[in-house]
Amino acid sequence: MSPPKNPAEFSTTAVRTQGTPTQAAHAVPALTIIGHAQPQRIGERLLLEGLLSDERAVALSRNAPDFSRPGGVLSLPLGDPFLSRTPVRFEPGLRGGVRLRVPEDGTPVLVGGEPVKGGREFPADALVAGVPLVLAGRVALLLHRATVRASGAPRPANPADLAGLGMVGDSEGIVRVREDVLRVADLQVPVLIRGETGTGKELVARALHAQGLRRAGPFVSVNLGALSRDLIAAELFGTLRGAFTGATRDRDGFFRAAHGGTLFLDEVAEAPPEVQAALLRVLETGEVYPVGGQTPVRVDVRLVTATDADLEARIHDGRFKAPLLHRLAGFEIVVPPLRERREDITPLFLHFARQELETTGEAERLMSADARAEPWLPASLAVRLARSAWPGNVRQLRNVARQLVIGSRGLPGLRVDARMEQTLDTDALPIPGQPLSVEAPSSATENTPAGHRTPARRKPADVSEQEVLEALRACAWDLKATADWLGIPRSSVYVLIDKSSLLRTARDLSPEEITRCFHECEGDLDRMVQKLEVSRRALQRRVRELGLEGT
Repeated sequence: MSPPKNPAEFSTTAVRTQGTPTQAAHAVPALTIIGHAQPQRIGERLLLEGLLSDERAVALSRNAPDFSRPGGVLSLPLGDPFLSRTPVRFEPGLRGGVRLRVPEDGTPVLVGGEPVKGGREFPADALVAGVPLVLAGRVALLLHRATVRASGAPRPANPADLAGLGMVGDSEGIVRVREDVLRVADLQVPVLIRGETGTGKELVARALHAQGLRRAGPFVSVNLGALSRDLIAAELFGTLRGAFTGATRDRDGFFRAAHGGTLFLDEVAEAPPEVQAALLRVLETGEVYPVGGQTPVRVDVRLVTATDADLEARIHDGRFKAPLLHRLAGFEIVVPPLRERREDITPLFLHFARQELETTGEAERLMSADARAEPWLPASLAVRLARSAWPGNVRQLRNVARQLVIGSRGLPGLRVDARMEQTLDTDALPIPGQPLSVEAPSSATENTPAGHRTPARRKPADVSEQEVLEALRACAWDLKATADWLGIPRSSVYVLIDKSSLLRTARDLSPEEITRCFHECEGDLDRMVQKLEVSRRALQRRVRELGLEGT
């Protein structure tokens, strides 16, 4: 059995779903709202199909075009009054990429915290990973690839609502999981769920039970990795009195507890060899032998298992039985990691945030009708969420949502402290794309690569104070980006700042000024940088030194 494919490897002409004929589909560039003053709009999407079909540019402003939720009817433009009526433009790029053009009098656009001047070229692989964009410091969008099914493509026979399975998101990977659940739920075959830790494999198992014929029966969930290896057999199959020291009475075990329903075995790869053999026997005969017993007991159980391990590698090493894998995997469902479904991250975050806000009586924060309001979920935080590596997947995201909501109680918006910033920025998605030169061609028919804005190296002495100030402001006080912008070494930027009468550094700020600004900006470091006009990294160090992070 070959390992599951990475969703990034999907063909642009077809997507194969486990256990069903190939469904005609094609991948198109799309924009998904991941941050907005009206949080209920997060998750709405605009397909940029015109970039592939007839090579037309798509002009995006506050008034057009319309975004809509996948499968929904209502569609609206971005509608943020702080966005310009002058549109930014998305054009066909090189070899399946997308080119972004930002007019000088249009809406300011940031990519990874860097201002876009003129334009930026995003290659096809950047779209697969996802490109977070911030418009006017308020609206956050994710430029990514979306898979669109051709009209008439086969759908699951079960008419149940896909959104009713408790799985949040509209990415291709999670839609495929929901469809697979509906496809196999009413059958009796065992199901193996694969996915990294924290991706929500038990949620999939519960959906299989809820949509199946055994929904009226028990659902029993067992994590084999949490059981003592010496007691796994007794816990699963039961024991007879006197079977071993301490067995003072008969016990049914989990298989018999799940009779007539579903037994979910998580971390099935942790089963010891003797338990693997017993599991294979149960699957083949429908009978269990309690520990210490000689007479089999009939059980009627739908078995669903899950693992984050490479079972094929364990078979090769002799640690897992190949016949057991073949029996467990009557049907496989692969749950994608969060980093491969980045358009789902902020909708998931809001789902968990809503649960926390309901406990504090503040759920109305997520239903704002005021497009002029300061976003409750700041655009900079939405981008951090979208760029994070999420090694703990959905479980980690739930924990982050809880910490941010509780840590921001009583505040008008979410506040991120330096420690959380560091957590989210660890192994974050790199800033994608390359700047375009002003002379870069705007036509998609151009066959040569667009020029990149790589200014000639200059002598620091040739850079004026005013030019340094303007570059710092354009680059949001990111010193590395400023150095690249000016065409000088980063170390020279420090020297020019020290010599300038127009500029100051974080060490020039008094503790009183930093403390006052910290409280005025409610701890938002990005707002503090814009107000104090100093390096973000240096300001963060001063904030830590003053012990303001936890206040």
